[in-house]
Amino acid sequence: METKRNLLTLNEVATILHVSYARAAELARTHILPIVRLGRQVRVDQEVLECFIRDGGRALPGGWKRSADGVDAEVRNGR
Repeated sequence: METKRNLLTLNEVATILHVSYARAAELARTHILPIVRLGRQVRVDQEVLECFIRDGGRALPGGWKRSADGVDAEVRNGR
């Protein structure tokens, strides 16, 4: 029996999460958000996204003041 999966674009994911496209892409790039790659295209399984939301998601390493690469925003800006 085939199961039909609904794969969402990052634009759709950004809308659902109420974040910018850039933030959704960052979450995908850093593997915080589970993704499916179709060549160069990135998709998110809707069921997996719903589980991600229900389970509370995951934070960026280092908290909100750090970027996905772990560098403090103040250090990056030379402060």
